[in-house]
Amino acid sequence: MNILVFNCGSSSLTYKIFEASNPDNITTILSGKAHRVGVKGAEQSFIENQYENKTDKEIIPVRNHKKAADLALKYIRDKNIQIDYVGHRFVHGGTEFTRTTLIDGEVLEKLIECVPLAPIHNPVSLNVIQQVGEILRGTPQYVAFDSAFHSGIPYYAYTYALPKRIVEEFGFRKYGFHGLSYSYVTEEASRFLGRDLDGSKIVECHLGTGGASVAAVKNSRSVDTSMGYSPLQGLVMSTRCGDIDPMLTIYIMIMYGYRPDDLMDILNKKSGLLGISGASSDIRDILHSISEEKDQIDLAVKMYIHRLKKYIGSYIAILGGIDILIFTDDIGVHNWQVRGKVCENMEWAGVALDKERNESVTDDKTCKINTDGSDVDILTIPTEEELVICLEGLKIIEEER
Repeated sequence: MNILVFNCGSSSLTYKIFEASNPDNITTILSGKAHRVGVKGAEQSFIENQYENKTDKEIIPVRNHKKAADLALKYIRDKNIQIDYVGHRFVHGGTEFTRTTLIDGEVLEKLIECVPLAPIHNPVSLNVIQQVGEILRGTPQYVAFDSAFHSGIPYYAYTYALPKRIVEEFGFRKYGFHGLSYSYVTEEASRFLGRDLDGSKIVECHLGTGGASVAAVKNSRSVDTSMGYSPLQGLVMSTRCGDIDPMLTIYIMIMYGYRPDDLMDILNKKSGLLGISGASSDIRDILHSISEEKDQIDLAVKMYIHRLKKYIGSYIAILGGIDILIFTDDIGVHNWQVRGKVCENMEWAGVALDKERNESVTDDKTCKINTDGSDVDILTIPTEEELVICLEGLKIIEEER
C-alpha cells in the first residue's frame, strides 16, 4: 500500500510517498519539497524531488500551494507510482476535530468552516485537499491535526483570562500547533540519547521558514506552548506578528478605519520579519542581507532572537530547569547562526553550545551540538511530520477495515 502525505507549511510544501504494510514496515519511496512558495525575497522558488537515490531540482515560479501540489502530482504520474491513500496535515480543527479523520463530503464542509481559525495554513491545506480530489478522483484522503500533542496542557495554561461566560460560549482556549513535529522530535530525542525521557525537562523550538513556535515538554508531554487559539500568537515569524498588545488591534480598527479582514491580512501576512525588515519574510535572507535599510534588517534579527530567547527562558522557569534543548524544522536545523545567537549567554541555565559542532551540523540526521561539559543536551533534529501522518493513516485505515 502506498500512502502519499502532503505537509503544507506557510511557505513550503513537503510531500512523501510511503510504502507501508504495517507500522513496523514503512519505506519512503519518493519525497520532495517545494521551497519559498509565494515568498517575495532574494532567491527564486524551486522544487526538489528525490527518487531512487537521485535528486531533481527545478527552479520554477511556485506562486501558491495549489501549484506546488500540481508539480508534485505531475512528478508522481511521470514515475507511474500508484497511490492508495493521501494524508494531509491540517493545522487547526478547533473543537470539531480532535483525531485523525477520513475525508468525506461532510468532513470537507467542516474543514471549510475551520479555515478562519488558521488563516495562513488552513486555506492552503484545504486547497491541496481539493486539488488532490480533482486529480486523484476516488483516492481516499484523510487529515491529521496539529494540536493533538498539546491536548494535555493544564487548564491554567490553556485558559485565557477572559470572562468565563465568553470563554465557555465561544470555546476560546490555547490549542497550540506543530504537534506532529513535536511528537516526532520528542521520540527521536529519546531514541538518540538512549534513555527514557520520563522526568526530563525539554524545551523544543520548531523554527520554520514560515511558522515558528516553542514548546515546554515534561515527561514527553506538552505543558505549554507559544502558539495559542490560532498560530498567530507567540514568536516573531516570517509574516506573523506574534505577541502584541491586543489594544493595538482595536486602535487600528477604530482610529484608522481598518476593517477586520484588513487587520487579519496585516497581522498574518504583512507583519513579522517581512513587516519589520521591509526586505524579506525569510530569516535566511535577512541574516545575509545587504540593504539600504540596514537598521531595519538589524532590528528584525534582534527581535526574532529576543522573542525566541524570552520564550525559552520562560519555559525553563515553568519546567524548573532544562535537560534538553531541541532545534527542529528548516531554520532550526539548517541555520547555525540562529542557534548560535539563541544560545549566547545561556550558561546560567547549563546551556553551552560547541561552536564547531554547531557549524558542522549534518542536515539529514540528529546531531548533538553542546560542549562535552554542558549540563544540557542541545540537539538538532530534522523533523518527520510526514512519517507521523503516515502512521496516523495506518491507524485509521485499520479501524475502517
